Amino acid sequence: MHPPVATTDTAPPAPSSARPRTQTRWTEFALALGGFAIGTSEFSIMGLLPDVARELHVSVPQAGHLISAYALGVMVGAPVLAVACARLPRHLALLGLMAALALGNIASALAPSYESLMVLRFLSGFPHGTFFGMAALVVADLAGPAARARAVGRLMLGLTIACVVGSPLATGIGQYASWRTAYLFIGGIAASAWLLTLLNIPRAAAVAGASPLRELGALRRVQVWLTLGVGSVGFGGLFAVYTYITPTMTELAGLRVGLVPFVLAGVGLGMVVGNLVGASFADRSLPKTIVAALLWNVLTLVSFWLTARNPWAASLSAFALGMGFALVPGLQTRLMDVAADAQTLAASLNHSAFNLANALGAWFGGLVISAGFGWNATGVVGAAMAIGGLTFFAVSMGLERRSAAVAQRNAFTM
Repeated sequence: MHPPVATTDTAPPAPSSARPRTQTRWTEFALALGGFAIGTSEFSIMGLLPDVARELHVSVPQAGHLISAYALGVMVGAPVLAVACARLPRHLALLGLMAALALGNIASALAPSYESLMVLRFLSGFPHGTFFGMAALVVADLAGPAARARAVGRLMLGLTIACVVGSPLATGIGQYASWRTAYLFIGGIAASAWLLTLLNIPRAAAVAGASPLRELGALRRVQVWLTLGVGSVGFGGLFAVYTYITPTMTELAGLRVGLVPFVLAGVGLGMVVGNLVGASFADRSLPKTIVAALLWNVLTLVSFWLTARNPWAASLSAFALGMGFALVPGLQTRLMDVAADAQTLAASLNHSAFNLANALGAWFGGLVISAGFGWNATGVVGAAMAIGGLTFFAVSMGLERRSAAVAQRNAFTM
């Protein structure tokens, strides 16, 4: 049985048919630009670590803790801000979150010390999850039930394109000028997104009956936890490989260091393609799309394990691995179905789950490498994590079918 089509907590700001299509597209573009700023802010630091370390007089591994600080900010900030913003109209909440992102990056550019930059990167991660969660609810409302996953996919294009364009561009700016200039650049993108959002997002009253307590009700729903489990475990396989893809390609596949950025760009292009394909199929059959995306991850991770010694085959496998991003719009939409009247918190937690996937994938991948199984063993670990995600989803669907059967039986006996 397919999950019931979600209805949002209250009537959408305006039916999509009553709002000009061009205006809806501008709203989606403004929010996607916000996602582009977030993605660029999150990923560009990876290419700037040596510059940051040199200026702030710390080691590169110490500078790497800035990445962890941002991820921790996402994980903590998503539930905290989703609950705190429960009574706010969504357009005001989104404007506040984007303003916070702009200020966080500008402040990062002015950080006087490593310790202050660590705190600022943590705070810069706070708006990430809640922004994407609320933005997904807004674009889904505007698109309507039949096209909501595709609308979420268009929103997530900002994040995926950031991997291909935004992060390399910010890294280039940082290397040519300084890492501080790169963060000012990101802050400028976030400010532009804020202005476009101000001009184009539909105004609406706060969700009727919304409260922090009601949002926290999402944490009592088993299906919410199972769906988050699919993302935090099933999507971790990509990060098990991606975290160590540079040494894998150079030391095992024999690729020249200067060509690694093209492999990373290939992963990003795969994410763009996977996001669009996954969103399209999710509107047709959400459960089948989630299962197919997880199976695709299993196959491509095994493929990477088998092909990692050949630079061309490994690069193709890396592109295919990026297409596993097809899972993301499906899971975001699934959370809208299972969260009932606590959608803001559930949708925001999706991005906490993906950051947990990042941490788990990197950790498990590092364990097998340290144990001496080789760089390509990350593919095996990743495939096992994708199978774990399938297990979570199988349990979720089994419980859903059982609940539907019980409800049908009770209705028949009444």
